[in-house]
Amino acid sequence: MKTPFIVIEGLEGAGKSTVIGVITQWLEQRDIRYITVREPGGTPLAEALRSLIKQDWEETVSPEAELMVMYAARAQLVNEVILPALAKGVWVVGDRHDLSSQAYQGGGRQLNQTILAQLSAITLKGFKPDLTLYLDIDPSVGLARASARGELDRIEREELAFFERTRARYLELAAADQSIKTVQAERSPAEVKAQVLTLLEEQWPL
Repeated sequence: MKTPFIVIEGLEGAGKSTVIGVITQWLEQRDIRYITVREPGGTPLAEALRSLIKQDWEETVSPEAELMVMYAARAQLVNEVILPALAKGVWVVGDRHDLSSQAYQGGGRQLNQTILAQLSAITLKGFKPDLTLYLDIDPSVGLARASARGELDRIEREELAFFERTRARYLELAAADQSIKTVQAERSPAEVKAQVLTLLEEQWPL
C-alpha cells in the first residue's frame, strides 16, 4: 500500500488541532508509524518563513510576496520532511498544505488561479495528499473561536469578507476533488470525531 499523506484544512477556529489529535490517536491504536507537520513551517527554514509571513510589517505585504513565501516554505517541507518520511513507510499528517494557498491566496487574496496552478505544479510536481479533510465553518464563528484563544496574527486579522471568499473557494475546490472530504466543523466535538473516524475507516479499512 502507498504510504498515505493526510491533510487537515480549514479556516481559523475550525478545530484542525483537535481533528489531528483524533487522527493520530487512530493511527496509534493501529500501531502505525506517523509524523505530524504544519504549514507554513516544519523545517528551520520553513519556520523562519512562517514567522516572517505572520508578523506585522511597516509596509504592506503584497499578495504575490505572501504567495511566494508560502510556496517556498512548502517546497522545503515537502522535500526535506514529507517525501523522506513517506519513502520510509511513515504516514504523514499535515496541518494545511497546497489547498490553503488555493483558498487563502486564490480566494481570499483573489490571485489569478492559473498563476497558482502553475506555481503549484512547479513546486509540487504533481505531489498531493491521499486524503484531505476540509473542516467547514462559518467564518464569523471560526474567528470568534480563534479570538478567544488569544492574539491574532497578521492574516487572522483580515476582514470578514476575506475569510468569506476563502471559504467559498475551499467549498468550490472540495466539490471538484473526490480526495477532499468536507467535515461540518460547527457540530459537537463528538459528532466531528465520529465523522472523521468514519472517513478514515472508509479510506483505510482494517
